[in-house]
Amino acid sequence: MDSTITLKKLGARIREKRKSRGWTQEVLAEFAEIDRSYIGGVERGERNLTFLVLCQICSALNCDVAELTKDIPGGNP
Repeated sequence: MDSTITLKKLGARIREKRKSRGWTQEVLAEFAEIDRSYIGGVERGERNLTFLVLCQICSALNCDVAELTKDIPGGNP
């Protein structure tokens, strides 16, 4: 499993969900109670976020963790 690809895929899904709401990174960060620069790193796949942080982001976006992680990592090893 390539963790870089996995994190980039998750980050892209978070960005897509955020943009679909018309939110900036600042708005998501405020609702999720996370620093804006951290959100940027997550969306670029540069941060290996914890499950609890992922839950905060999902709560802010009003979606399930499963919605953002479906088929990640994908494929069989």
